[in-house]
This record gives sequence, C-alpha cells and structure tokens, in this order.
Amino acid sequence: MIEKFIMENPEFQTPCYILDEKKLIKNLQILQQIQNQTGCKILLAQKAFSMFSVYPLIKKYISGTTASGIFEAKLGFEEMGKENHIFAPAYPDKDMDEIIRICDHIVFNSFSQWNKYRDKIIKSPDSPECGIRINPQYSEIETDIYNPCFSGSRMGVTLENFDDTALEGISGLHFHTMCEQNSDTLERTIKVVDEKFGRYLKNMKWINFGGGHHITRDDYDINKLISCINYFQDKYNLEVYLEPGEAVALNAGYLVSTVLDVVSNEIDIAILDASAACHMPDVLEMPYRPYIVDSGKWNEKQYNYRLGGNTCLAGDIIGDYSFNKPLLPGSKLIFCDMAIYSMVKNNTFNGIPLPSIGILKESGGFELVKQFGYEDFKNRLS
Repeated sequence: MIEKFIMENPEFQTPCYILDEKKLIKNLQILQQIQNQTGCKILLAQKAFSMFSVYPLIKKYISGTTASGIFEAKLGFEEMGKENHIFAPAYPDKDMDEIIRICDHIVFNSFSQWNKYRDKIIKSPDSPECGIRINPQYSEIETDIYNPCFSGSRMGVTLENFDDTALEGISGLHFHTMCEQNSDTLERTIKVVDEKFGRYLKNMKWINFGGGHHITRDDYDINKLISCINYFQDKYNLEVYLEPGEAVALNAGYLVSTVLDVVSNEIDIAILDASAACHMPDVLEMPYRPYIVDSGKWNEKQYNYRLGGNTCLAGDIIGDYSFNKPLLPGSKLIFCDMAIYSMVKNNTFNGIPLPSIGILKESGGFELVKQFGYEDFKNRLS
C-alpha cells in the first residue's frame, strides 16, 4: 500500500513519517482481544508512540495511557482521556500537584519518594492509586542501555531494599524488565517476581507487567501471555496491567526519504534528506539496521550503497544496503517500522528539518497531519 502511494505521488515531499492506519488498527484489535479474553488492562506507553492525532482511534481499543514524565501525563490526560498512569525515577516537587490531579496511578521508584509524597496524595480529593516499582534483578535484555535490571540499575526497588513497613497506601506493584521480547521471557520473569515478591502481592489490588511485550509481532505467543495474566489474576485475585509501546504501532509506520546526492569514496554513498542522528536515533543508539522496502544486504542485489544523513556528523550512517536499480538524486526510499521511538526521539541537530507526519488512511487516502519549519527549530532555542 505504501509503495503504491509513493509511486502514484512522485512529487511527495520528504522526509515524512507515515502511519499506516490499517496496520495500526490490526495491532489494536489484537490488544483488545487480549483485554477481552483476560480482563487485563492494556495501556499505551507514550514514550514509544505519542502521535496524539490517532488517540481518538486508539482509545476505542485499549484502556488508556502511561507516561514517563509530566508532559506525557498531560498529553494522555488531554488527548486520550482514559486511565492515565505515570512512572518516573523521581518526581520534582513542582510537578506533583498536577500529577495527583491528572493521573489515576502514580508509581514510585523508591520508598523514599513514596514517603515524601504519601501524605499529600492521601489527603488529596483526587486520591490516585499508588504503587512501587520493583526490581526482580532478572532480565534477559542483552543491551545494558535498555536493561532495567543490570547491576547498579537505578530502576526499581530490589527485594533487599523493599520496606514492608511502608506499604500503607500502596495498592500495587510494577515491574518492567523486558524489551521487544516474546511471552516465554515473561513466563520466566513472573516466576522470579512471584518467588521474590509474592508475599506482598497478597495484599495488593493490581500488578503492572510493564512494557517490552512484542504482542503484535507475527511469532508472538499470545496464548502464553494469556496464561501469565491468568496465573497472577487467579493466584492473587488482582488486576493485571500491561504497558506496551511498540506493540501498539509495530510495523505500522514508515519514514520516506529522498536521495539528495550520490558520492564515491571506495564505495558508493547515497546522501539522504533523512538522518539517523536526527530522525531515527535508535539506529545509532542500539544500534540496528532498519529495513528498507525492496532493499537487500550488501552484495545481495546488484547495486551497493552506504546510506548517510545530511548532517555534519561523520557517523550519521544508516547502514549498507543493496538495490536492484541504481540510486539517483530524487530516488525515494521507504524505511520500515518507523512509527515507534522515531517521532518521539527525533531532534533538530544541525538545523536539519523535522520530517512531516502523515496518515495513510484505511480507505487509501492520505492525510498530512503536521509539517515542521524553521520556527519549530528556532523555538526550541533561546
């Protein structure tokens, strides 16, 4: 569908993130099915996907949003208007009154933070429910930057530091230990959580399994996820929450880019109007190599190119690819799975323009949601 749209619109202005509405709905239907089968509640982790123009659509299928800070919490409150949760490593004093007013669940990273704000929350007429993030010291994530349980992590309370004398007013526990993983990882994780923290769950109303669940991936074992949810619900008679971010918009978005120039330095290098550093920073941070429609690995197809962004950063390299046809100035490239962690993490380094944002509608039409310009760059500066 995306290829057809680009072919039929050769003057289409790039760079542009395009959300595929049909694929988004397919993901949402899977998440809704899990809610219906188990009674769990699924929340959109806005840190991965905050395209609020589609929140009216998303709210038809799932239970609400979760935030990692005050601005995300305000966005979920204003644009989704359903259950609104928040977790942060620490909360500034200046934010807490508003957090109490707009959030249904506040999860604390430490008992010292909970003790600091407990009286204010308990006395508030808004009375949000509160939880503690636990660290079971078990994770199968191999990259430390994404692993909340690596040695010395600041995320969550370990069993050794769990203060069972400070649980008055705490109604749930939260853990987040996964990243882009299947339900077999969750199955092994909840065994550890159960062994270490089960004694405290007996007095809780809810448990939050956090995010990192790649539920809408083709090979994801949904039945095993359902078993994990049911196990905790049946054993402890509590409500289960999940906070997927990627699963909501997985494989439902693209970044369309144009080749600006092709240069040679031992190899052919295509310079694009899209940048790894500015528009898809996880390519450098993880790192990973994004898939491009009709591309192959180096030497897999006839024409090889290294793809680079239009910044001054020497390492602004997207990756090495091959194509069946030579790339020329004006050639369009379609990067896949770019709805998640791209729009939310992009930046204007070098004054590089931000990509526009559009929606490829289920009906086949296109809606341009947002264009960015010089003022967007300037207004972020002093």
